[in-house]
Amino acid sequence: MKTTEDFDCVKMMRDIRDKVNTEIVKMDSVQIIEYFRKKSEEYENKYGQPVTEDRPKFGVSR
Repeated sequence: MKTTEDFDCVKMMRDIRDKVNTEIVKMDSVQIIEYFRKKSEEYENKYGQPVTEDRPKFGVSR
């Protein structure tokens, strides 16, 4: 199968990093932890698997 365009994983990583940064730039550390906890749960609900097998425990209790 041939694709019509090249995939640039570095560009994708930078785009995702920039998007996340703009969303969390004005948050304090507690809000940032909650942001990533929420995104992790959204991923698990959407794809039915954890983000990582060794899911880290965040420093703020629920």
